[in-house]
Amino acid sequence: MRREDLEDLKESPEEIASTFTGPVFETPQAVLKGARHMAAVEISSEPCFRKHVRSIFMEEAVVSTRPTPKGNIVIDPSHEFSGFKWLHGKPLSQFKDAQWLLIQRAEEEKLLEVTIKLPESILNKLTSESNDCYLSDGVSISARLWNEQRKLILQDAFSNFLLPYMEKQARVFLTAKAKAWLLEEYGKQLWNRASVAPYQHKENDDELDEETAPRVMACCWDPGNPATTFVMLDSLGEVMDVLHSSSLIIWSRNNQKQQQQKKIDQERVREFMTEHQPHVVVLGAVNLACRRLKEEIYEIIFKMMEENPRDVGQKMDGIRIVYGDESLPRIYEHSRISSDQLPGQLGIVKRAVALGRFLQNPLAMIATLCGPGKEILSWKLGSLDYLLTPDEKYEMVEQVMVDVTNQVGIDINLAAAHDWLFAPLQFVSGLGPSKAVHLQRALIRIGAVTCRKKLIEHGLGTMSVFRSAVGFLRVRCCGMASASSNMDLLDDTRIHPESYNLAKILAKDVYKCFENDEIDDVVLEMAIGYVRNHPKYLEDLKIFEYAKDYEIKHGKSKRETLYDIKMELLHGFRDWRSPYEEPSEDEEFHMITGENGDTLAEGKIVQATVRSVQSERVFCVLDSGLDGILFKDGFSDERDEIDLTTKLQVGEILICKIKQIEKNRHRVVLTCKEIQSRSSKDQNSRSVDPYYCEDQSSLSQEQEKAQKELAKKHVKPRMIVHPRFQNITFEEAMEYLSDKAVGESTFHPSSRGSSYLSLTIKIYDGVYAHKEITEGGKDQKDAMSLLHLGKTLKIGDENFEDLDEVMDRYVDPLVTHLKAMLSYRKFRRGKKAEVDDLLKAEKSDYPMRIVYCFGICHEHPGAFILSYIRNTNPHHEYIGLYPKGFKFRKHTFDNIDWLVAYFQKHINDPWPEKAPSIQSVAAMVPMRSPAVGAPTGGGWESNTGGWRGQFNSSRDKTCTPSSRGNSNWGGAWGNGRGSGSQGCGSNGHGPGRGCGHGHGSYNAKDQKEFGYGAGSERGSVLNVEDKSWDSDGWGNLPGFKVQNPPCRAASSGGWGSWGRSKASDNNEGGGGGTDGWGNDKASGGNGSGSGEAGSSGPCTWGNGGANWGGVSNSNSNSRGDGTGGGGGGIGKGGWVGSGSGSGGRENKSNADGDVAWDAACLKGNAASEVANTGWGSSKK
Repeated sequence: MRREDLEDLKESPEEIASTFTGPVFETPQAVLKGARHMAAVEISSEPCFRKHVRSIFMEEAVVSTRPTPKGNIVIDPSHEFSGFKWLHGKPLSQFKDAQWLLIQRAEEEKLLEVTIKLPESILNKLTSESNDCYLSDGVSISARLWNEQRKLILQDAFSNFLLPYMEKQARVFLTAKAKAWLLEEYGKQLWNRASVAPYQHKENDDELDEETAPRVMACCWDPGNPATTFVMLDSLGEVMDVLHSSSLIIWSRNNQKQQQQKKIDQERVREFMTEHQPHVVVLGAVNLACRRLKEEIYEIIFKMMEENPRDVGQKMDGIRIVYGDESLPRIYEHSRISSDQLPGQLGIVKRAVALGRFLQNPLAMIATLCGPGKEILSWKLGSLDYLLTPDEKYEMVEQVMVDVTNQVGIDINLAAAHDWLFAPLQFVSGLGPSKAVHLQRALIRIGAVTCRKKLIEHGLGTMSVFRSAVGFLRVRCCGMASASSNMDLLDDTRIHPESYNLAKILAKDVYKCFENDEIDDVVLEMAIGYVRNHPKYLEDLKIFEYAKDYEIKHGKSKRETLYDIKMELLHGFRDWRSPYEEPSEDEEFHMITGENGDTLAEGKIVQATVRSVQSERVFCVLDSGLDGILFKDGFSDERDEIDLTTKLQVGEILICKIKQIEKNRHRVVLTCKEIQSRSSKDQNSRSVDPYYCEDQSSLSQEQEKAQKELAKKHVKPRMIVHPRFQNITFEEAMEYLSDKAVGESTFHPSSRGSSYLSLTIKIYDGVYAHKEITEGGKDQKDAMSLLHLGKTLKIGDENFEDLDEVMDRYVDPLVTHLKAMLSYRKFRRGKKAEVDDLLKAEKSDYPMRIVYCFGICHEHPGAFILSYIRNTNPHHEYIGLYPKGFKFRKHTFDNIDWLVAYFQKHINDPWPEKAPSIQSVAAMVPMRSPAVGAPTGGGWESNTGGWRGQFNSSRDKTCTPSSRGNSNWGGAWGNGRGSGSQGCGSNGHGPGRGCGHGHGSYNAKDQKEFGYGAGSERGSVLNVEDKSWDSDGWGNLPGFKVQNPPCRAASSGGWGSWGRSKASDNNEGGGGGTDGWGNDKASGGNGSGSGEAGSSGPCTWGNGGANWGGVSNSNSNSRGDGTGGGGGGIGKGGWVGSGSGSGGRENKSNADGDVAWDAACLKGNAASEVANTGWGSSKK
């Protein structure tokens, strides 16, 4: 509807809207809001209007970027994203390269905030034009009200629909444009490498024709075993011989043995070259050592020419040593195809073969890595390759390889004899990988073909495939067909078989034109060979005039075809690739140093280590291995004459700026002057974007934040050589270990100074422990001594000689215990609160059991938490992690099962009277006040060198009075001294846990120990060597036995009853407590006698002595006779709770020993109902 057709209603919008109210739109305002929304959707969907807005947006929209707080810290002047950290108003049309892809990546990493919008003036103009078209010209009150609604509709359409949609389209447009540019650059880089012709030998070597590749000696340097390797390749890329040399490069001139070995290696290389006579030597350039290796090989060649000139044939006259890029050969070395082509060869040999073959035939070598594994995608061709997906890159690879392959063609008879040359066959037009494999197998089977037409029978299949591919398949006398005389000369050209007749007509006409003698038909049939042998005739032919005559005679225009036929008859399968050129100085520098314009540029700040000091200059080495030189005039701004030997020492680390790069010498000239005063922008060698504009209002504040962060990250580098040492901070150490496995560790400088080191270990995901190492034996006056590792290292009270010993004696055992705990059956993942929830859920399922588990202590890294629930509330105790084991309640256990057994046995032991000091580096955390029966907290004490960080020494808030130990005990004390012994007892003081004292003696001649078992742990006996005690009276653990005192079992994970010993028949003592944890088979002894009936106290937690032998189910003190049967436990993890007036036995078995608590607790509770006061005694 056009503006002049608009009619304003007399009613106001709200009056009209009030007639449409209902359940969905209850008010007129809601009706208007819904109507405006629908109108905005319709307007934003109008094709013409959307097209108009899109054209304006794509032409006028601008992009702006600003760093996030994180990005402002991360993106420094040398960062990849620094060039667009602050962009202001950059038009979409100005994005020419891949910058947008980098901006997009920075936005994904939360380093930049990116906005795409119309400038305010353009948006106001667009809005004004839209208002002119959409609003009415009415001036009445009603018209003004309706126009207000129309403005709101347009505002909604722009802000909520059109502009967000246009921004998305702009992002898609920029991404597609940047991807297209980057793909084109990727294709250019690949083209520049694939379209290079093979290395050409000298023209005066008559032994080789112009299409035969030279013999190549490829050399790869490697510091390993084997070291430097030489591989000799024949002219067709087949391996002739291999030589390994480990002493060709010797840096020390004083070692006579090494010098002697070097002479031997030089002689071996000389003999190797004399025997095989290579045309060229290609040396893989990987580092600065290759320069020395190149000089050594040249020295060998010069000696050959001086001492034995007859050994140097014409083939080696003027032999060259060229550098080769090892990036592709290294990919080939680890590829699957290399194992198929070179089975049994060492990796360095495969690499050298690929290096030599790449010099002989770059196209075939690149195509080799384009197989099913697509290893070619690992070849880095540009610094921004990672912004492309593998599918995008391989699509471009296919395009380039198809173009190059079809321009070059494939000699199929030569490839049939040397299968590595078949690699480009898949890129021939009309074939593809599957048809190429089928054709390759057929050609290898028959050996060779003598005519193109036979390819239909041997692999090309249909005529359509034949017509598409045959023009790029070269058939000539080579390989197994070298002796054949039935070759069609046209098969050795790019002329398609469909144009063979036209080529013959041209040849005959040329022959007739230049030969005046009478010619018979036989001679005319040989016209093709004649004109190829006399190229002058074809060169003089004016092909375009001939094409006109041909068109007049035959009525067909064949101008382009005839021109191509003439060129192919002159130069069949001429190689149009760029000739090989030796690497330029820049390329050589990049290959050897690994540095390029982005990583190394004049004005860049670098770190250099002093290697040698002279009075006038200092020789340094950069982190990349590149040599650097610092002259005296570039050392300081001071005008006074200085001697550098008094200012610097070997090994000192300098922060310098690159003044000049001398690529021919592979070194840089450094300067230390004015580094602090120069702007950090000098480090950024990239060209500044014209739309780069820093926000000065927030720049100072962000710079201050960045400086604080930089100061926090600062670390003084140390000169320590160890595979586990890095010059990084605590934060960087944690970041480095973040993606490593649990137990991984690293050494790094300590913030306390050069007399300390720090060890950081990954305890768990997100949990890292820092250990301080004190260094000794340093000269505090010697700056170099402070930078090196101390002569002695100390962790706590332990001394070490070096970091290897720290790893062997400290880190490795500690990590072993760490992993043992993490894999323990009772270990639970999660934080303290999460573990408590798991325990509460388990407690609800088994209310009569004391549930427990281990967990990671996130608050105090380097410790574990033992959590357990007796009644309702969780209790927590800390367990320290040490190389010797786990420290719990001042006891160290090298086995978790032993720790569990100790905990179960001593759960109610009193705390130490004196809690550990909170000043301890890893203090123990007491769980509650040291009351009777309260457990102590385990931890690491300061005198043992704990982990950094203090544990909270406040008492556990989860303990309640009902769960704490107290002195109100109720139970049965049994004192058996044989027949007639009188028991004595006293009144107790309220409810408590059942407890028993028992004394049993035995008459074994060689056994004189006796044990008292009680809550106070009196007289428990440990006799590991005694073999007379068997499983009836011991808790079993692999490798040891522990006597079970009354009411307790010291076996792993279980509380067993103690019983009679089979060493004597005269055994005294009744049954003991028989409930709790149990993992081992244990049976209690049987006792009988007469005594006063007592009563046992309540079993409040399921591990006390619930019922004792000689105790009846009566709360009276009447005297009576009875027999008490000791409990017995049978089965894996089985635990038995037993004891009754009739001496009954109850057996249970469960895979988890904890379940056996239920029966004991039930019996204990039953007993507590009838006897909860007083001390009783029974006579055994």
